[in-house]
Amino acid sequence: MDDRFGAFCRHCRISIAGAAAGPLRGLTFAAKDNFDVAGFVCCAGNPDWLRTHPPASSTAPAIQTLLDAGASLIGKTVMDELAYSLSGDNVHYGMPANPRAPERATGGSSSGSAAAVAGGLCDFALGSDTGGSVRVPASFCGIYGVRTTHGAVSTAAMVPHVRSADTVGWFARSAPILRRVGGVMLASIPQPRPPERLLIIDDPLTLAPAPVRDALDPALRRVAAMFGSVHHLFLSPQGLDRWRDAYGAITGYEAWSVHGPWIETVRPRLGAAIAQRYEAASRVTPEKYRAALRIREDARARIGAMLVPGTVLCMPTAPFAAPPRAQADAPENRGALMALTCIASLCGLPQVSIPAAAVDGAPIGLSLAGPPQSDRALLDLAERLAF
Repeated sequence: MDDRFGAFCRHCRISIAGAAAGPLRGLTFAAKDNFDVAGFVCCAGNPDWLRTHPPASSTAPAIQTLLDAGASLIGKTVMDELAYSLSGDNVHYGMPANPRAPERATGGSSSGSAAAVAGGLCDFALGSDTGGSVRVPASFCGIYGVRTTHGAVSTAAMVPHVRSADTVGWFARSAPILRRVGGVMLASIPQPRPPERLLIIDDPLTLAPAPVRDALDPALRRVAAMFGSVHHLFLSPQGLDRWRDAYGAITGYEAWSVHGPWIETVRPRLGAAIAQRYEAASRVTPEKYRAALRIREDARARIGAMLVPGTVLCMPTAPFAAPPRAQADAPENRGALMALTCIASLCGLPQVSIPAAAVDGAPIGLSLAGPPQSDRALLDLAERLAF
């Protein structure tokens, strides 16, 4: 296999031809190594997870749906450990190269899937998105990426991270392929209502430095020109940091509930940053978790009142272009990213990241989000924009 970007897992070699006919016939795809393939062991980014788990007895529905539609699986991709990172850096397996900005980070946790697509190694790739794990690498690598409505695509036979926020997503280099995959994966969602109202979210714009705002301004104007009704507003009167911190508490509590027993039993080798996150997660009390859930309900109520059918939110995908590889997991970068990504994660929204601009030669994405079940409308809109 051509893997000049270090995108693919070395512990397994998987190649499965798709069905002889179907809407995705002729396309190739890769899958993040937290999706099961029958007969193989998921690594989930950690060698001790690989060592202590048996081969899968069945293939994840997300993968099987694509195979049945005619797409061919060409391999599993590297990911951040247990999906608990946005950096793309894995101490055990390295950081895949960012084909669009080689000196910069790929973003994570779906790092290998993003690198494989950006580098032209496959037509599209599956990832998972809990707190930004498709959206961030899509922005950093200059490709299209979608986080689907929570629950719209089955996460069965996918290694969980935070069950109340885990979603399936995918990457593509072009909007038409992103939409074609959506036609298969989101077949249960009704035909979309064309969006009519655009809300440009100013909170994320205030978090982005002037060069990012200036670079994205032409794209924002182009999006606005497609709508008859355009409004600017702030999402969170108390600041997005409050939403981010609530999401962090929910993430910690649920992530420890999922993997804490395994960590305490196996004592796995974890990268320093991941180990620190799980240690902090183990200390999130039920009281703090319940308080965070109340903030989540407030956020959902506020978003729900704004996102009437036919409404689209527009905002930067990330507040900055990909950082240098050595700064990929800097705490300040993670905090700034999650202040933006927590919006869809808290509220279960679909979100599409579009490669829209560049800052200092590195890509930066613009995002469209909508009400739950508006995924296909967002994919159609992304194709119409096609920056």
